[in-house]
Formats: sequence, C-alpha cells, structure tokens
Amino acid sequence: MSTQIQADAAALKAEVRGQLWKDNLRDYGLLGSLLLIVLFFYLITADHASVSPVNITNLIMQNSYVVIMALGMLLIIVGGNIDLSVGSIVGFVGAVGGSLIVYAKFPYPLVIVICLAVGALIGAAQGVLVAYAKMPSFIVTLGGMLIFRGLTGNMLLGQFVGPFPKGFQSIASGFLPDVTDFGSIADSLPEWANIHWVSLLLGALVALWMFVGGIRRWRRAKLDGMEVEPLALLIGKNLVFAVIIVGIAWNLALYKGLPIILVIMGALIALYQFITTRTVVGRRIYALGGNVLAARLSGVKTERLIFFTFANMGLLAGLAGLVVAARLNSATPSAGSGFELDVIAACFIGGTSASGGAGKVMNVVIGALFMGVMNNGMSLVGLGIFWQQVVKGLVLLAAVFVDVYQKRKG
Repeated sequence: MSTQIQADAAALKAEVRGQLWKDNLRDYGLLGSLLLIVLFFYLITADHASVSPVNITNLIMQNSYVVIMALGMLLIIVGGNIDLSVGSIVGFVGAVGGSLIVYAKFPYPLVIVICLAVGALIGAAQGVLVAYAKMPSFIVTLGGMLIFRGLTGNMLLGQFVGPFPKGFQSIASGFLPDVTDFGSIADSLPEWANIHWVSLLLGALVALWMFVGGIRRWRRAKLDGMEVEPLALLIGKNLVFAVIIVGIAWNLALYKGLPIILVIMGALIALYQFITTRTVVGRRIYALGGNVLAARLSGVKTERLIFFTFANMGLLAGLAGLVVAARLNSATPSAGSGFELDVIAACFIGGTSASGGAGKVMNVVIGALFMGVMNNGMSLVGLGIFWQQVVKGLVLLAAVFVDVYQKRKG
C-alpha cells in the first residue's frame, strides 16, 4: 500500500514539475519572440535606427497608453469579460480635460483629478450593467464605445482643443531632471560624459532589484516546499531582463534621460504585479475567470469583483486619455480610435487566456512591447498602413490559436 502511495506521489510531483516547465518555457518563448522581433528590425532598418536612443524614447512614449490600459484589460479578460469602450473613453476624457483647461481655465492638477474620476465613473457605470444587470460585457462596452465616441465628437465639434500648459504636457513628454549639466562645454566632451547619470543609475537599480527579488522569491518558495523552476533557468531569465533594462536605460540616458511616463508605467506595473500575485482580490479575480460558479459557491462576491475590474479599467483609460492629450498637446475628435484593438491584442499576445482565468502582468507588458516594436518597426521600414493591419491581425490570430491549441492539448 505504501509503495502505491509513494508511486502516486512521485507521479503527481512529476506532473506538477512538467506543468511548471511548460509554463516557464511558454513565458521564455514570449520573451524570446520579443527579442527576435527587435533583432529583426535592428538588422533591416537603415543605420539600425530601430534601437537608436531617439527611437527607443519615442517608442516608450508612443506606446505608453497600451501598457497602461493593458494592465486594466488583463483583469477584465482574466475575469471572463471584455471591454471594447476603452479607446472611446480615452478620446472622451481627453476632450473633457482639454475643454476644462482651455475654455474653463481650470488648473491642470485639478483637471487631472476630475478626468481620472470621470474615467472611473464611466467604468463603474458599465460595471454595474455587467455585474448587477447581468448584461453581456461585449454588448455593454460596444454601446459604450459608440456613446463616448459620439459624445467626444459633439463636444469638440470636429475641432482640436489646445495647446496645454507645459506642466500638463510633461506627463507624456517630460523627462526626469539630471544632476549633471555641463552647459557650453557639453559639446566638447565625449558621448559617455554627457549621459543622464540619474536615469542610468535608476535603470541599474531597477535591474538589481528585479534580479535579487526574483532569487529571494524563489528561495522562499523552495523553503515552503513548493515546486520551483531550476535555479539556472531563473538566473538566466533574470539576467536577460537585467540586460534589457540596463540597455534601455543606457540608450535613454544618451538622449534626454528617463521619461516621466516611463516612471508612471513602472509604478503601475509594480502595483498590478502585487495585486495579481499577492492579494486576495487578485486571486479571486483569477478564480472568477476560471470557474464563476465555483467561485460563487466558495463565498466570492463575484458581482463586486466584476464591478471593480470595470471601474479600474475606466480609471486607467482615463489616465491614458490624459497621456494621449498631453502628448498631442491637444484634444482631438479621433483620439483613442482603434486603441481597444491594440490593448486587447497586447493581452492575448502576452498569453492571457481568451476564456479567462489565466494571464500574467509581465507577459502582458511584453505583449504590449511586442505590439509597439512591431508597429514602430513596420513604420520605419515603410510598410503601408493597410499591410500593417494585416500583419497585426495575423499575429493576433496566431496568439489566440496557440492559447486554444495548448488548452486542447492539456
């Protein structure tokens, strides 16, 4: 009898370890795909323009909205829903903010608070319809997409509203100040002497923090008797991340330093990583998407969770609306058009399950970067906008196909 128990325990352990390897290799495959697409555009763009300091800075600023909203969309999709209205909310919040600054002469700090509240209220209203009125999220947010796109057009009447104060613009186009400023002699100094040292130091500290933190979490999990990935694999992954972070920080430091929007994105990524992995709310959202009936029978207040995910999505869409308006230095009727497609694609490319219950913050960030690098690279090589849409559609279909295939195989 004891022999059979030992055999069953060994088989279970082998199955858990096999699943662990599968999950980790899937994550590494995603990171490897990102590195390959970066290498591809590095090789085919003139003078390797895709990895120039200026282009990397522009890449971060141009795709910041995707990363910000993908964090909220992750919770929506993991919970088993979808939100098609985020692009229209971006445009509407930008129009509200622009009108308050330009016409009502509100101070921009107050406008930021108002716009975030507007975004959260829109998300909450849609959350009420989905969670408590039991309406399908697809229909609710499709209606929201049409409503807020129309309201944006009526508010702006086809006109651009701007410009905005420098302080407001700095949300999307500002840089962290640096301690070094050589003034008139800067041009006579070598390139390495003119870099923004604060930005480089912060990048190195973040890389070190991620590396040490990953090792510490691995050790705690091993001491708790959990199945963990091989240490060599963990170190290799963290080293790759560290090299990428330091490399990006070096390139940014060679240009104007660390963009403020990158600091905002970094803080949000850390926050949502904590929420999804270390909090009861995060675990319950995954349980909700995995099996809503089982979650409800376990005492999880599913309606409240659904409401929270939509209100959170509205808040982040409001923030993205401010970022887009600040970057364009105007509120425009077409702002946010098609953004929902990029955000949803970033989640699916990042491995978020289309049926809910599975997805990781860092993978979604990588998915967003993949979309950004692909858009940027295709533009640099002169690929037409219509062919760009074809390529993005094929990539999205491939990502969902892999998810469905792995579920069937598993």
